[in-house]
Amino acid sequence: MKTLTLVAISLFVGASSLAAQSQAPSAAAGAAQANSDSTAASAAPQKTDPAKAADIQRLLEVAGTKKMMADSMAGLLANIRPTLVKSLPPGPYREKLVTLFFERVQTKMQPQQFVDMAAAAYDKYLTDDEIKGLIAFYQTPLGQKTLTVLPQLTIELQKKGMEAGEQAGRESMQEVLAEHPDLAQSLQDAAALRQ
Repeated sequence: MKTLTLVAISLFVGASSLAAQSQAPSAAAGAAQANSDSTAASAAPQKTDPAKAADIQRLLEVAGTKKMMADSMAGLLANIRPTLVKSLPPGPYREKLVTLFFERVQTKMQPQQFVDMAAAAYDKYLTDDEIKGLIAFYQTPLGQKTLTVLPQLTIELQKKGMEAGEQAGRESMQEVLAEHPDLAQSLQDAAALRQ
């Protein structure tokens, strides 16, 4: 159960990370302003100017944010599924449990949540003029390519990162056990007691 909980937490953190990564250009562009406005940010949230709110919605539309969030979440879930399956003891229950788990996670993590978070972040970190500048950029061929490539790049890098992490973990464990036969024996004894 601990493993399942850890995977669920990792899933949420990963999805949140994806949402943050998709907003990275805007966060970087507004970092200086965010630092100078830190006192204002700690005050009660202010209502967004209706014109700015409309521009943010236009930016999210031009950027295809909802589709990007849905695609990113689907990619993340697909990459996590094998790890979750491997983490559970084999048995006829496993596939059904994993399927039900992902169905439940998907009901709790809707792309619109991340779109709303993106809108709030754009409002927080960017001025209306900066938002208009991003709209203009995303309407260019380079802007469109950026929107197409970045989500795929993010998913690919996450997958490769997970694979590299798993490989490094396996190799590290094998090396430690080879260097410390006493720990290897203790591990074997503990595994035998568990069965």
